[in-house]
Amino acid sequence: MSGGDRLVVVCGLPGAGKTTVAAEIAERIDAELLRTDVVRKDVVPEPEYTPEETRRSYDELFDRAAAAVAEHGAVVLDGTFRQARYRAEVRAVAGDVGASFDLVKVECDEETVRERITAREGDESDADFGVHELIREEFEAVSAPDLTVDNSGDLPETRRQVDAMY
Repeated sequence: MSGGDRLVVVCGLPGAGKTTVAAEIAERIDAELLRTDVVRKDVVPEPEYTPEETRRSYDELFDRAAAAVAEHGAVVLDGTFRQARYRAEVRAVAGDVGASFDLVKVECDEETVRERITAREGDESDADFGVHELIREEFEAVSAPDLTVDNSGDLPETRRQVDAMY
């Protein structure tokens, strides 16, 4: 592994606070932050969230992640990664580029998620609470994350949890 190259995936349900956690980690490890919400709109300007669009979006995300590691040495990916196959594929990308790999799962209680999604303004995410509920039903279990962050509390509490690893 060369010079501490690193690929970190921050996964979880819409509204759980992945972007908050991902931004914290990216700042701490001086990494580029890539969000599936942004990449998807680059790939499909008016997404319908079909499986094909999801596949294309993750393929582009993985290409950008590999390039970011090569250029910057570290990248943090922010997305639901609801399917285990995408988590396995990105782990393989890390191996292919010689980067260490961390999987961070973000959790949050339902009432807090509902409040946060309702309060969103100007965010890249299109996910409303109905999307959160749908993805919750489809979300495949994350086995052995390197860190689990309960983002139900305030920002200082979230930061304390991130401190455990970064």
